[in-house]
Amino acid sequence: MRSKKLHSLCLPLAAVLLLLLSSAALAGAAGSADGTAQAPGALSAKSAVLMAADTGEVLFEKDARTPRPMASTTKLMTALIACEANTPDRTIRVTDELSKTEGTCMGLKEGETVTLQALVTGAMLASGNDAANAIAVMLSGSPGTFANKMNVRARQLGMDDTHFVTPSGLDADGHEATAYDMALLGRAAAENQALASICATKSAKVSAGERTIYLSNHNRLLREYPGCAGLKTGYTKKAGRCLVTAARRKGVTLVCVTLSAPNDWADHKKLLDYGFAQMENRAGKSEDYTLAVVGGDSETVTLECPQTPILPNNVTAECVPLLRPFEYAPIAKGRIAGEVRYYSNGELICSLPLITTREVRGKRT
Repeated sequence: MRSKKLHSLCLPLAAVLLLLLSSAALAGAAGSADGTAQAPGALSAKSAVLMAADTGEVLFEKDARTPRPMASTTKLMTALIACEANTPDRTIRVTDELSKTEGTCMGLKEGETVTLQALVTGAMLASGNDAANAIAVMLSGSPGTFANKMNVRARQLGMDDTHFVTPSGLDADGHEATAYDMALLGRAAAENQALASICATKSAKVSAGERTIYLSNHNRLLREYPGCAGLKTGYTKKAGRCLVTAARRKGVTLVCVTLSAPNDWADHKKLLDYGFAQMENRAGKSEDYTLAVVGGDSETVTLECPQTPILPNNVTAECVPLLRPFEYAPIAKGRIAGEVRYYSNGELICSLPLITTREVRGKRT
């Protein structure tokens, strides 16, 4: 089973691409006659990034490290924290203040009782500012206090150039992120099963008190781009159009981010087409690896690679497993006990961990 919490030891794949593809292709020139995929070309976005979700490798970027307002894509962090709380049935009674939240709303009314699950759905599909603020109040007591929690989680994800002020993404002084940081957030959101499922939903209905609220996902790419797994749209006058998208094809998951992009739908289609044409998921050996165990209730333990490398299509890679001769028990399930290295023309291009598939207890004496 693929472990989403393990980070690959991959060497920077962007560097590999630079070696394998012409710099002109990455800069936006037309593809070559030998079938090399065309680069995405001109984009409307001021900032953009395309990332391989499994490895975190950046496949394309345009001014991706400049902080900009990110509008309602902010709600990805609000929803991620909500889903990580793992209390979907927790409820809140809607206050007058929450019912009068400005901007786009899911339509909460004073006095209604709603679950955290319903609020996350309303924030992701309808981009409800009322839902985002209600999540903040439920989990932290106030939007301002919740913003502090958002910033702590951002640092944990490596979002070093991001600062959250509001849970909804409404414009506020200092509320900004880079496209690169938002890709890290999109990657984390895509790895969270509960949140990813909501983001990929085209329509839903939720209960608010005795009412049923019908919601439709604002992300057009769910209907227009094969393999799109949704995520989050955003717009304010200050931020412009912002979009974070995940898409999956043939085992490859890509995360695409654009900030201040007047033609964001087209930008994402270009970038995702480029990424899928460049990359493929390379499965390792089909057989499992076996490691000898000393002093355990079993003499061996099976190892598996929780990830498969994302490599350029035109790379022929040799897979070399590296295992210790043995391990002493006890051994926990999911322990890293080796690695698989991928070489191209004698050069190491990627290294992935091998983990134990089960626990091995020590022998009782």
